[in-house]
Amino acid sequence: MNKINPSIMHHLLIGVFISFWLFIFAYFINPFDDGTISSKQWLIISIGFSSIAFLCYSLIAVIQKNVYKKVLKWNLFLETTILLLFHFLFLVTTFLYYKSPILYGGFDFLEFLKVIILKSALISTPIIVLARIYSVKLIPIKDEKIVIRGENKLDILRIRKDDLVCVSNSQNYVEIFFLDERQLKTKLIRNSLKKLQEDFDFLVQIHRSHLINPTHFKAWKNQDTIILSQIELPVSKNYKERLLLL
Repeated sequence: MNKINPSIMHHLLIGVFISFWLFIFAYFINPFDDGTISSKQWLIISIGFSSIAFLCYSLIAVIQKNVYKKVLKWNLFLETTILLLFHFLFLVTTFLYYKSPILYGGFDFLEFLKVIILKSALISTPIIVLARIYSVKLIPIKDEKIVIRGENKLDILRIRKDDLVCVSNSQNYVEIFFLDERQLKTKLIRNSLKKLQEDFDFLVQIHRSHLINPTHFKAWKNQDTIILSQIELPVSKNYKERLLLL
């Protein structure tokens, strides 16, 4: 599940899908019917209900993108947390909407939670889960290429992003470790680690002399050494905390 990170466009499509279903829920099931709302308000209520769902889901899509960018992985715990966050935001914002001058709803918070939110959660959660799973399946697998350039115009290395294992400092050069037909190879390029990290933000620094592609992280050999694809590298204390998140 490490690479699950649908694009913002996929998330927006999911948000539209969720808002549509919640519009149907609000309009035909009438969960707001506490005896204080006239029938003329149902359309406005349903539009507001579904619009709030869309905005809440859009917000958690942005949060997910930022979290994924920091930890470079996605798992069941993070997925569950995101879903719970959506329901929490939806609860708070819809209750404020329910108590606003637009509706003047009569339920208190606990009644609102029991009568309205739990019903909507039972309907929306399976839809969200299925939509997110289906969205991930729709994302094409890209054979992404990267180009690493040196100061010399002829000093260039073009490889698949996933084939880049790590980069090590070598005086005025950097040594690129990459896979070519499953064999580890190297190439010296006149550049700096700082410049490469700026150019390729997916690289993670583990030592003042080493950057790694986190997709090649295999295991910890000991407290100060990690195992990558066909290579081992030292880890300094200053960068250990970030690496422990992988």
